Amino acid sequence: MAVSSLFFLRIIKGIWITFVVGLLFVVLLFFMVSRDTFGLFGPMPGLEQLENPKKDEASMLITSDGIILGKYFRENRTPVEYEQISPNLIHALRATEDFRFEEHSGIDLWGMLRVAFKSLILQKKSGGGSTISQQLAKNLFNTRKKDFRGSIRNRTLNLVIVKMKEWITAVRLERSYTKREIITMYLNTVDFGSNAYGIKTASATFFRTSPDSLSVSQAAVLVGVLKAPTLYSPVLNPENSLNRRNVVLEQLHKYGYLSEAQFDSLKVKPIELHYEVENHNTGSATYFRSFITEYLNKWCKAKGYDLYTDGLRIYTTIDSKMQYHAENAVMRHMRENQKIFDQQWKGMTPWRDEKMKEIPNFIENAVKRIDPYRELSKKYQGDSAKIWEALQVKRKMKVFSWKGEIDTNFSTLDSLKYYKRFLRAGMVAVESNTGHVKAWVGGINHKYFKYDHVAQGKRQPGSTFKPFVYATAIDHGYSPCYEVLDAPVSFATMDTNKIWVPQNSDNIFTHRPFTLRKAMANSINSVTARMIQEVSPEEVVSMAHRLGIKSDLDAVPALCLGVNDVSIYEMVGAYNTFVNKGVWIDPTYLIRIEDKNGNVLESFVPESKEAIDEETAYLMVHMLKGATEERGGTALGLWSYNVLGVGGEVGGKTGTTQNYSDGWFMGIVPKLTAGVWVGGEDRAIHLRGFYVAQGARVAMPIYAYFMEALFNDKDLQFKRERFPRPEKLSIQIDCERFKQSQLTDSNSLQKVKQDIPDGF
Repeated sequence: MAVSSLFFLRIIKGIWITFVVGLLFVVLLFFMVSRDTFGLFGPMPGLEQLENPKKDEASMLITSDGIILGKYFRENRTPVEYEQISPNLIHALRATEDFRFEEHSGIDLWGMLRVAFKSLILQKKSGGGSTISQQLAKNLFNTRKKDFRGSIRNRTLNLVIVKMKEWITAVRLERSYTKREIITMYLNTVDFGSNAYGIKTASATFFRTSPDSLSVSQAAVLVGVLKAPTLYSPVLNPENSLNRRNVVLEQLHKYGYLSEAQFDSLKVKPIELHYEVENHNTGSATYFRSFITEYLNKWCKAKGYDLYTDGLRIYTTIDSKMQYHAENAVMRHMRENQKIFDQQWKGMTPWRDEKMKEIPNFIENAVKRIDPYRELSKKYQGDSAKIWEALQVKRKMKVFSWKGEIDTNFSTLDSLKYYKRFLRAGMVAVESNTGHVKAWVGGINHKYFKYDHVAQGKRQPGSTFKPFVYATAIDHGYSPCYEVLDAPVSFATMDTNKIWVPQNSDNIFTHRPFTLRKAMANSINSVTARMIQEVSPEEVVSMAHRLGIKSDLDAVPALCLGVNDVSIYEMVGAYNTFVNKGVWIDPTYLIRIEDKNGNVLESFVPESKEAIDEETAYLMVHMLKGATEERGGTALGLWSYNVLGVGGEVGGKTGTTQNYSDGWFMGIVPKLTAGVWVGGEDRAIHLRGFYVAQGARVAMPIYAYFMEALFNDKDLQFKRERFPRPEKLSIQIDCERFKQSQLTDSNSLQKVKQDIPDGF
């Protein structure tokens, strides 16, 4: 009996010794891991890292009225505060992942024992027992990566070490942060799949809502996804997701967050998704967002920031409401433009020369300029037979149409022919006194047509260039009332045996006198030609550059008809100089850039300079108003769109280029200058016939729809206004009085500045 008692005591003693030694070993091992003894275990996250955990955060592009236009990210993450998270989500997370979250200090010993008991004794699968704090430690610091590795290379030992690091880090996080801060950080860092990192992005991606508005069922779906983002994705594996959601709902019921009746009701309902992955082809201002990216990348490189991870706040000048109205205006009219274009060219190819003959090998030459051809050429080492064979292989694809995407079987050549038949468009609007770009529409659909006709596109402006000729004349002292005969004007050419005589759009010379204002309003080519002859092409080039045209211009007589390529962007900047009392402001699209904590890194002030005096600027505004006021004015059609009205003034200029390849409209009101271009991707593609192809019909309606929407938008409070007039004018604009003044001075050249009484 004594022997057996002694034996039993020895066993008890051995167990205690083993326990104490094991406990001391574990404590020592934790100590060694936390200190990275002898470099065996790898470093732990430092105090600074714990206090300021670095996690990739998306940079945001923000409008002037505070709306997020888009994001730049590798991991699409936008943090939220605890108060912005629905209690439904907090409850679902605790009930499913860590119900004793409020009680433990980073490590849930009872949870670990439960897992061990079920796994070892009952041989049942169970959760990993990781607390939210441990999962946060794993998300924040990823202790498996190379930066945290030590010299031990045994895989099993490394897994144990990693787990211990997560436990230690979890405890340290609990000491550094409140429970609310921990659960908020966790929900801001976790991966929900579909490139949705953090609860704000996930809420928008899967349900098109915000974290504070998540329903019980939506919260259960998102918490269910956390177990395995792909396996339980409601998009990729909807059945798995539904089953997992119901497990979360069951946990909510188990811990008293849902009644029996609520649980029974919710578990039979389907998952209602509103799924949309954020990218640069969707949302507002897609072309602008693509355009500004290149600049922002350069800025970040120079300043030492990462656009895709540093959570910058980039405040732009774009107004979300104006942008919305601009995009709607372009889509609304381009649908109609395309119908007319398709009807005109039904059964025919639209690529034609000046004599309306089909351009031979047009598609064959065009295909050589696209990436697929270059890739095939490299693949087949220039073997033309194999290249052309590959270009004609049909495959399934989606293509753009104005009625929505179409599934079809197209070869590369088929696709090219199809897309060449679409008319393109560009539009930009600038706030007059600041130069801030308020709306930017670079094309008809960014997903299928990447080329930006605002920033990249340059085309002949046609008659929209004429105001620069008249501005030169006004600056030389001519009055808008100065009369010029509508008659042929001849210019010598480089070929001494030929002369150039500009024709009017209708090929008719009336041989009647036109005031400069009426001539510009009616877009009379002969009068513009006469004026460039008077002031010289060199002076017009100088004026255009002063006003803001940066493109190269040839100082030739044909300049008066807009033969040199320019962009809408610079044209709007130049026209805006007239509205802005002669001060040119370089159109700008950035206000400031802040870091993620709201510190201003840089503010942007646009370049500006006085280009012409205030009087000349106002006289040009008066001239541009002629298009909407003079009989026969090319913009009189604006009256039918409810753009013109009591108490308001609008100026504008239409433009149509040779063979109707380009249609333009430039419009001004006291607070906004806008420009529109419409045409084919190639100059050889155009509408047929002056009536349907002129700028007043292909481009001006976009401006009209846009302005009509601005005036009708009560939130914008964009009102009809008159242009402010200088107190004194030295050039007469009352043409009846001007004529009388000429009769009293027979020697007058009609271009000598006079003092005009106030009020005229």
